[in-house]
Amino acid sequence: MKGILRAGFTDEGYQDIRYEKLQIVGIEYQGQQLKDISISRKEGGHARGFYRGGWGHFSFNDLNQTKEAVQTAFNRAKVAGQYRKEIYQLAQAPVVEDKVRVTPKMDPRQISLEEKRELLNKYNQLVLNLKGIATTQVSYYEQASQKFFANNEGTYIDQEELICGLRMVIFARRGRDTQRTIVALGGSDDFSLLLDKEEEVLKAAEKALALLDAEPVNAGNYTVIMDPDAAGVFIHEAFGHLSEADGVADNDALRETMKLGRVFGKPILNVIDDGSLPGHPGSIVYDDDGVKAKKTYLIKNGILTGRLHSRETAGKMGEELSGNSRAKDFTFAPVVRMSNIYIDKGDTPFEEMIGSIKDGLYLVGAAGGQTSGNMFTLAVQYGYRIRDGKIAEMIRDIVVNCNLFETLANISAIGDDLKFSRSGGCGKAGQILIKSGKGAPHIKIDNITVGGK
Repeated sequence: MKGILRAGFTDEGYQDIRYEKLQIVGIEYQGQQLKDISISRKEGGHARGFYRGGWGHFSFNDLNQTKEAVQTAFNRAKVAGQYRKEIYQLAQAPVVEDKVRVTPKMDPRQISLEEKRELLNKYNQLVLNLKGIATTQVSYYEQASQKFFANNEGTYIDQEELICGLRMVIFARRGRDTQRTIVALGGSDDFSLLLDKEEEVLKAAEKALALLDAEPVNAGNYTVIMDPDAAGVFIHEAFGHLSEADGVADNDALRETMKLGRVFGKPILNVIDDGSLPGHPGSIVYDDDGVKAKKTYLIKNGILTGRLHSRETAGKMGEELSGNSRAKDFTFAPVVRMSNIYIDKGDTPFEEMIGSIKDGLYLVGAAGGQTSGNMFTLAVQYGYRIRDGKIAEMIRDIVVNCNLFETLANISAIGDDLKFSRSGGCGKAGQILIKSGKGAPHIKIDNITVGGK
């Protein structure tokens, strides 16, 4: 493969090529009905050329086209480069030759499709048999790829990636009132993490049923505690995307807002992206620029200290490579993406955090989030009132809507119980990337705006 991929290279400018063999397994239940069960396989490649700040691209499916793909991509780059007003170079990256193989404890590729379906069906029936559960959406995903990467600087990487997981949305209904909870399992290359989770699935179903009797939260400003799932989505959606340098490099206003050295929070706050952490949805060894993934402090001791880069953005901004240039598959060009972003653990036990609040909210589980400029919205699965330092009645219909920078500054305690989400997934530039992880411990935030009745 190495010789085939390198056949089209010249010494002019920068040229690289990826070739990928991809297998995707999907199983989906909606209520009692099996909606989909499939295995799809595809392979193809993507060549890039870079010249005087201009990129050229060419996607292909036939290995016999590699030489044409590289030459066409580079010819397009030369055309694009002629019209660039700003000329810059890619950041220098080490030349590597490497072979990466996954070694899961239980390899999902060795489990039959029928065994996977039976596992989904078992969890599904367990929930559907409960009185008050209206329906479910249960899905299994598995993505296995072998990527070959080469560039005209001498790098050649043969890399396997593998992830599998299960996501279950549970709907409880009484009359016209419908409530839901979400449970995610797996999120790594180890199928054994999906087994023996009946207790976790039942707990999520019982929470959905309990929400039918819960009162909507009263809108207002509160001191809140976010659980690791809600805090992980918060840091991914509200802060993580602003750390992706391709959104910052050519935006003068955002570049000033995200100026390194700016104080974003109290000294207890540390935010990290680390693709080299094994066993999480965003874990990788090399990105799609052929750069090794690593641990990058984005906020250290409350101060903005780093951001996420491709070779292009690191070269343009004169900053250190981070290994975050990633594509969904061979049909896309890589863009800057988070790997495993997380708030690092602090030293405050959860019980001490709860005990410090006279009147507040405990927010549990994320149901979705999005960011618009400095503002973010986070839908929460459910929560509880906190009264006189104790967890009280259940509440629902909770939406947090706040300014990112005020919220970061108002984080007043960070728990000692860092936990990573078992579900990945992130959308950007038309690419839904499954291999994207997030995590956090419990965090206490003062004076946060919560929408409700």
